[in-house]
Amino acid sequence: MSNLNPPRRLLFGPGPSQVAPRVYEAMSKPIVGHLDPFFFEVYEDIRRDLRAVFGTKNSFVQVISGTGSAGMETALANFVEPGQKLAVFTAGYFADRIAEMGERHGAKVVRFNKPWGETVSEAEATEFLSKERPHVVAFVHAETSTGALQDPLAITRPAHAVGALTITDCVTSLGALPINVDASGIDVAFSCTQKGLSCPPGLSPITVSPAAVERLRARTVPCPIWYMDLKLLLEYYEGAHRYHHTAPISSFYALREGLALVVEEGVEARFCRHQKMHAEFVRRIEASGFSMFIPDDSRRIQTINTVSVPAGVNDVNTRKRLVAEYDIDIAGGFGPLAGKIFRIGVMGPLATQENVELLTNALAECVK
Repeated sequence: MSNLNPPRRLLFGPGPSQVAPRVYEAMSKPIVGHLDPFFFEVYEDIRRDLRAVFGTKNSFVQVISGTGSAGMETALANFVEPGQKLAVFTAGYFADRIAEMGERHGAKVVRFNKPWGETVSEAEATEFLSKERPHVVAFVHAETSTGALQDPLAITRPAHAVGALTITDCVTSLGALPINVDASGIDVAFSCTQKGLSCPPGLSPITVSPAAVERLRARTVPCPIWYMDLKLLLEYYEGAHRYHHTAPISSFYALREGLALVVEEGVEARFCRHQKMHAEFVRRIEASGFSMFIPDDSRRIQTINTVSVPAGVNDVNTRKRLVAEYDIDIAGGFGPLAGKIFRIGVMGPLATQENVELLTNALAECVK
């Protein structure tokens, strides 16, 4: 008889993050059919609570059955048509992925490239977009590969000035730090469930502004990916509940419960807790002799801390020791940052004083 017994790790990586017991319990509940009225009640609870964490009053708030990359693909497939100009601000791995997807969808992609770990100023965005005048502008709010946090308004204001829609990757930020979709001028925001929301991976929340909805409804060429066609998905979730696909019911239960935990704590209180634990992590890690990769704290993601690997330290061996001796999982860098940084997530249930102390002490010990 099969006996599945996974190890109990402390997930201090950039995602997936630690899952609360209540979320696991929700996933064990009996499933219903994907057209059952109870499922749509669950779905409406999710949409309501997502508005609070996205910081939006948008009517269009949906959940894609797929990971955060599916949300990225959905945004590009529905709002970027072949031959249109897509401007992408790139300074990390996931912005590069947006550009690659855009090219595969037939867009004319123009990039504003900066070194990994940097962010874009409004003056830089204004000059670039005034010259290129694209149909759509895309960028990453919180770049997981570098730990850098982009000010959305620095890009959305000049984008709207030239009549472009904005697509924002909020995979790392949703549920743990403010996005303020409406105030930030974001037209299309997509995310995931396994980071700031502390749920298992598998779903991608997405919200769309009224202006972008108008652009979507005016589209005459169908979305090239049937599964991610938002017009068809609206008929399933909001219209006559016409069958589209078999939604992963247990994953939706998990998301509902994860969002309930966020709302019970208080959205702003949750953001504040993550900010305080980020500050405590930085204080303790710097006191141990480490340096943060992003020098300016205002440009750091509060939940994904990138720490420079000290000279003479092997990051792979350090991470192996953390797992073997403490059951702590963190991540390393990749691309041009391979071997140069640790990527350390402090979010969800692990964003507490006790856990930050445990983590920083263990890391200091494992680099010796």
